[in-house]
Amino acid sequence: MCKNCGCSPPGGLPHHHRHDHPRDDHAHVHYDENGKPYTHTHSHDHEHGHDHGQGHEQGHDHGHGHEHEHAHAHNHTETRVVPMETAILAANDATAESNRHYFREHGIAVLNLISSPGSGKTSLLEQTLERLKNDGVKTAVIVGDQYGELDAERMRNRGARVTQIQTLDSCHLNADQVARILPEAVPQDTELLIIENVGNLVCPTAFDLGEDHKVALLSTPEGEEKPVKYPGLFAAADIVLLTKMDLAEILGWDRGLCLKNLSLANPAIRTIEVSVRNGLGLDRWLEYLKNLIASKKEENKK
Repeated sequence: MCKNCGCSPPGGLPHHHRHDHPRDDHAHVHYDENGKPYTHTHSHDHEHGHDHGQGHEQGHDHGHGHEHEHAHAHNHTETRVVPMETAILAANDATAESNRHYFREHGIAVLNLISSPGSGKTSLLEQTLERLKNDGVKTAVIVGDQYGELDAERMRNRGARVTQIQTLDSCHLNADQVARILPEAVPQDTELLIIENVGNLVCPTAFDLGEDHKVALLSTPEGEEKPVKYPGLFAAADIVLLTKMDLAEILGWDRGLCLKNLSLANPAIRTIEVSVRNGLGLDRWLEYLKNLIASKKEENKK
């Protein structure tokens, strides 16, 4: 179970509840439409009463009547929905704001890339870092994965400082994890920091890291319905990269339906269709990054 938000990591671990008598309360963690966690608390009241005197005859007789009455009342009440945002996210948000101040002071544009596992984040970043290096853009990358450094290793030696955070039992990065490594992970001359979050469509959305924008990736093999099934991410994203477009025709991917579903989650959403294999959309993606860097520099002049 995730130690930061109470949710189970990808794969689905069971909920564990504590049951005590005469009363037991247990809380589930759920997510609202914006990807924010809250608890759903259930309360069970058990009342047991025993009255010796009538109602239950024993199967034996010792010369006197021995009767029992067994009364059992079971009241099940769902008493409240308790927001966890204040309790869990307040400290994270404060640290995220500190991170944001750090980035602002150093003139660093920051993106938080969020998607399902296997959507193509790392492949996209490999190509992105190569192109940014050729254009002389100073870039750093922070990679979040539960275990190992496979993605980080793929991106190293491409002209950027790449730092791995292993989240272990957590299914997302949080602001404190980023804050702890900033001085070593982000050199002073960095212009762009890209954070590759843990593969998950829900939890990473709720945790502000101090980024300028969230970027959602949605691959064609995932289908067209993800924006309406997981609207929180797509509502919060500044832009959606539709990845693995080279597979769209083979898969029978419905562009119109996907764009319609994206607009339901976020009417103002922008999209770029990309393919690392054939280079589709990579120029537009690089233009987006360079415009972001330029805006950050202009902001710092004010």
